Amino acid sequence: MNVNTLIIGAGAAGMMCAAHAGPGTLVVDHAKAAGEKIRISGGGRCNFTNLHASPANFISQNPHFCKSALKRYSQWDFMALVDQHNIPWHEKTLGQLFCDTSAKDIIAMLRAEMDKVGAQLWLQSDVGKIDHDGSSFQVQLTRDGRETDIQARNLVVACGGKSIPKMGATGLGYQIAARFDLPVVAPRAGLVPLTFGDDRFKPLAGTATPARVSAGTASFDEAILFTHRGLSGPAVLQASSYWQEGDSITLNLTPQGSLLSFLQDQRRSQGRKALTTVLGNVLPGRLVDFLRTDLALTGNIADQSDAQLGTLCESLQNWTLTPGGSEGYRTAEVTLGGVDTDALSSKTMGAKSVDGLYFIGECVDVTGWLGGYNFQWAWSSGWAAGRDIAQRTR
Repeated sequence: MNVNTLIIGAGAAGMMCAAHAGPGTLVVDHAKAAGEKIRISGGGRCNFTNLHASPANFISQNPHFCKSALKRYSQWDFMALVDQHNIPWHEKTLGQLFCDTSAKDIIAMLRAEMDKVGAQLWLQSDVGKIDHDGSSFQVQLTRDGRETDIQARNLVVACGGKSIPKMGATGLGYQIAARFDLPVVAPRAGLVPLTFGDDRFKPLAGTATPARVSAGTASFDEAILFTHRGLSGPAVLQASSYWQEGDSITLNLTPQGSLLSFLQDQRRSQGRKALTTVLGNVLPGRLVDFLRTDLALTGNIADQSDAQLGTLCESLQNWTLTPGGSEGYRTAEVTLGGVDTDALSSKTMGAKSVDGLYFIGECVDVTGWLGGYNFQWAWSSGWAAGRDIAQRTR
């Protein structure tokens, strides 16, 4: 079977690319349905982009690589497409945009865009051997128990990373990169809960509180969630992408306002209250009880000197912890690392050394923050590759 473009992966990036790649496009995926990660994202509502998406919200060994695609196909362009399809949406916190009804609306929109240009979709199709004869790609597919040889002028790798293997993630994109001698930045789990081997936070499981979490060069102010195995919540997930194994993280449990001034005011006006009671006004009671022994939270607030209150504030605002690890790809929302951007064109997503070979989406060493940024990278990189293919085909 001859096609102009074969796209491996019917996820966000792959379907977006298919909608723009022009005639003779075939998208293949081993899943039973297209866009499964879209379907489960955002609690089934799909956080499809972010109003504030910019290169600053992405992690890569080359922080400049994502600029071209994000500028030429921005969040505003995707929002316009959503509006064209009359999909109702709303903004949540921090610029996050969600469907009002269902993530399936985004999948249906992408399928409609693919149908509009005549792109084909083959599901439950496994990719086998891949070769290149200098002018076209030969790819062996197994579908419905039958082998089919595909010859394609262009090959687009859009099969994601290793995160959420229960949904079929395999790291195939890295294998294809290696097949064509393209370097890969070592993949690791990102946007993932952090774990502590001693079960120290088990008594706090289910407790959430606002905090500032710092790891590496980054800090994030959002909620944290204590779990049976460690720490989760948006601020921890964000910081995890900047955390390296063996490093510590820092928690500021009272990032808003001046804790010392508050405690001093309480000492003047509510001196007979227990210190733990006063702290219960700014922190969850279970967390105060958990910290009671370590921080010597005894006596009334009136009994605390300025020095003691200062030491307490330092402890609560600079709580240093060293995670034992993370939950790994099993629960990671994204995969950090991927195909080295030095091997790709930032304008087209095409491999510099192999004509007609493209890598888009999560399998590339570009990873967004939590909050719709990774979908925007899928839309932007998929669009960039698709437009280049369409222009080359004319």
